Amino acid sequence: MPETIVINGRSIDRGEKVLTKLAISKLPSGTVIEIPIYVFRSVHDGPVVLLMAGMHGDEVNGTEIIRRMLTRKMLYPLKGTIIAVPVLNIYGFLNFSREVPDGKDVNRSFPGNRDGSLASRVAHRFMKEVIPYVDYGLDFHTGGSSRANYPQIRCVLSDYRNEELAKAFGAPFILNSSYRQGSLRKEAAKLGKSILVYETGESLRFDEKGINVGIEGTCRVLHHLGMMLNHTPPQEQSVVCMRDIWLRAKNAGLWRSHVRLGEFIKKNQNIGSITDPYGEMEVRLNAPAGGYVVGLNNMPVVNQGDALLHISF
Repeated sequence: MPETIVINGRSIDRGEKVLTKLAISKLPSGTVIEIPIYVFRSVHDGPVVLLMAGMHGDEVNGTEIIRRMLTRKMLYPLKGTIIAVPVLNIYGFLNFSREVPDGKDVNRSFPGNRDGSLASRVAHRFMKEVIPYVDYGLDFHTGGSSRANYPQIRCVLSDYRNEELAKAFGAPFILNSSYRQGSLRKEAAKLGKSILVYETGESLRFDEKGINVGIEGTCRVLHHLGMMLNHTPPQEQSVVCMRDIWLRAKNAGLWRSHVRLGEFIKKNQNIGSITDPYGEMEVRLNAPAGGYVVGLNNMPVVNQGDALLHISF
């Protein structure tokens, strides 16, 4: 752990608790856009852990996880440093949007470019100012619009550090998930940093179960790293899934699911149907593989190619 951390030109020494605001850019109105970053440092040597949310501005469950932990004063480490970022994509947060105003995804823009698109500039600044100090991280996400995720950790399990932290977190599901081009997780891994993604719920909706699982899992990770004394053991053992598949709509129409999130389904089991709005067509859908339902589309009106069901096994 470094003696001094410098973020946004602010030096933060051991034992300090600081809120600094990373200036990113300005709105067309001239309003300055800043990313609040909380830094909690122990006087004792230890790892630097990043807790971040709001990479996609409409994904509020992670923001609420960090907010509650801040409010409850749960982020004062016994050793090491905790860096907490409740909302990374301030633009998307203000506009109820996944992306920044230019339509680009920040989590497909890493490592970023100082002179690139707005999303690329946000990514570049974060990589330059914060990531060099980080040893481990939890990146909180949710499902997309009307697509809900059952509480799950995603990581590359071939890295023993990821596997160790994922098991310590204790989410209901651990998914082996390869790196995506342009993602923070991939770029951080190139630098030897281990960042896990926690997914729960759907965008613009609070998922109380998933929020509580996220808080408890974060405490277990901090306890595992020797940074926190108290933690709550998981209520159930994590199910590890090495593969996954999405079932997509072959027909447009009205989608009705016959299964629930977290449920185990068998191959060829009827999992729902798609009908037209007029009662003239009905297509029954069967599971292409057996496994657990870790993602589910709650939107009743679907188009061809829409993701309906995420199955992991």
